[in-house]
Amino acid sequence: MNKSKVNIGVLGCANIATRSMIPTINDLKEYFSLTGIASRSREKADKFAAINSTKAFDSYEQLLNDDKLEAIYIPLPNALHAEWIEKALNRGLHVLVEKSLGCSLNEVEKLTRLAEKSQLTLMENFQFRFHPQLKVIKELLEKDEIGELRGMRTSFGFPPFQDKNNIRYKNELGGGSLLDAGAYTIKISQVFLGHEIMVKAASLHYDKEKEIDVWGGGFIKDTKSSLYSEIAFGFDNYYQCNIELWGSAGKISTDRIFTAPPGFQCKILVEKQNERNTIKVNPSNHFANMLIQFYNTIGDRNQQQHEHRQNVNQSRLIEEFRSLAL
Repeated sequence: MNKSKVNIGVLGCANIATRSMIPTINDLKEYFSLTGIASRSREKADKFAAINSTKAFDSYEQLLNDDKLEAIYIPLPNALHAEWIEKALNRGLHVLVEKSLGCSLNEVEKLTRLAEKSQLTLMENFQFRFHPQLKVIKELLEKDEIGELRGMRTSFGFPPFQDKNNIRYKNELGGGSLLDAGAYTIKISQVFLGHEIMVKAASLHYDKEKEIDVWGGGFIKDTKSSLYSEIAFGFDNYYQCNIELWGSAGKISTDRIFTAPPGFQCKILVEKQNERNTIKVNPSNHFANMLIQFYNTIGDRNQQQHEHRQNVNQSRLIEEFRSLAL
C-alpha cells in the first residue's frame, strides 16, 4: 500500500468532477494533494481552481507535464479517454477515468497493456462497487439468506437531460446509453455472476437524429451454469436504479444501487415466504471509498492487475452487446 500522499490532478471540469470528485479529493487530505485542475477554457479552470484552492491549467498537456503530478483523474467525454489516458500513462501517471474507459475493446486492451507494462494503475470509476450496501447484499447471499441464487435483474435509466447539448447525446464524443447507463448494468452483472459470462441477447434503440443508442436491454449468462442477468438501461426514461436478486427461497432488492448519494440511507428489502425485512445501511460517500481504493492500488501489483483484468472484461462484454444488437 502507498504510504504517502499522492499528488493528483483533474483533467477537465465535467459536472461529476466539480460536484463530487474534486471536493472529495480535497476532503481526503491524508491520501491526496490536489495539484491542479485543467480545462480548455481558462475561465473554467480559474473558476474551479479558485473554489478548490488549487492551481489552474489552461491546457491538458500543461497539467500532465507538471513535475509534481503522480496521478490523474479523467472525467472527459468517452471519445477523448483513449488519447489522454495514453498520454498520462506515457508520463508515468496513475489514471482514474470515468466510465466507459474506452469506446472499443481494442482501445481498452491497448491501454491496459500499457498500464500493466509500466506497473501503473488504470482504474475505471464505478464508485457503486465501494458503497457498503453492496457488501451487505454479498454477505446476505453468502449466508444463503435467499437460498441458491437463480438469477438477477438490474435497471438503470433516467429522464431526458435538460441540456440538449449534453455530451451523452453526442455521437462524436462517444455518447449513447450503452457506454453510460448500460455500462453500470453490465458491471454489476459481473459482481454477482463473476467474469466468465457472455452476452446472449441484446437490443438497442437508436435515435436517428442524435445518431446514438438511447435505450436498450439484454440477457447475460454464466458460461458454466444456468445463472443469468437481465439488464435494462437508457436515457429519456422513467427513472430506475435498481437490482433484484432472485433465489430459491427468497429475493433481495434495492432501488438506489448505483447512485446512493452521501447522506442517503439505503434500504435493502429481503423477501421470503410470509416474511419481509428491510435492512437499513448507514450513509456512506462512495466517491471517497472509490478514491481510497484507487490510492490503495498504487504500488500494489495484485490490486492493479485485478483492476486491469476488470477493464478488459467490461469492455469485452460491451463489445459483445453492441455486436449482438446490430
